[in-house]
Amino acid sequence: MKRLGLFIVALSLMVACSKEEKNLLIEGKVQGLKKGTLYLQKIEDSTLVTIDSVIVKGNENFKFETFTDGVQVMYLYLNKKDNSIYDDRIMFFAEPGEMVINTTLKNFEVDAIVEGSENQKKYVEFQTMMQQFNNRNLELIQKNLVAQQEQDMENIDSTNKEFESLLKRRYLFTVNFAVNNKNMELAPYLAISEVYDANIKYLDTIYKSLTPEVKDSRYGKSLEEFLKERRELEKAAADSTPQA
Repeated sequence: MKRLGLFIVALSLMVACSKEEKNLLIEGKVQGLKKGTLYLQKIEDSTLVTIDSVIVKGNENFKFETFTDGVQVMYLYLNKKDNSIYDDRIMFFAEPGEMVINTTLKNFEVDAIVEGSENQKKYVEFQTMMQQFNNRNLELIQKNLVAQQEQDMENIDSTNKEFESLLKRRYLFTVNFAVNNKNMELAPYLAISEVYDANIKYLDTIYKSLTPEVKDSRYGKSLEEFLKERRELEKAAADSTPQA
């Protein structure tokens, strides 16, 4: 009888813990989706893993309930069953609480509207500015190709200089954006995903600006570790350089 009582208590605790673990609700709709499978995914130990999946059969709505230990990037992946060779994946910043993701089958990634995450809202703002940099970069590539075909050395040199200037401005914008949002996990994420190869002083500027809570977050710790590795590599390179 005593063992049965202990078993019931243990089972009750397990049920309670499983309920507590689900602190993130993601609901939404894929307009036009009649058949397919939606996967909720995340990066774990540098590998993309599936957390949960939903089979869609005639119902455009979906729902996921899961756990997240703080803000982290997740992906909504659509494995279509419409004989299309194109499968789509939406990247978003997941935060504990309730989130809504609405999109369409035709433009699964582009039409996605994600609500319920402050980090996601800021990330969309960042991406909008990045698109302007990307558009200008494409223009310069086209201009440079034409100059090479015409063997126009003056335009080749000028576009190369513009490339360098554009890259610097992109890096500086990203650093400033991260510093201005130092209280969000998005800040260290941008450092390690967008400007990881920038001068280490820029990465250090971002890290030092972070609030204590963000420094202690998933991406704050990743940035700290990345900075440590960069310093060790640069020190090793300096030590191996022959002295004049």
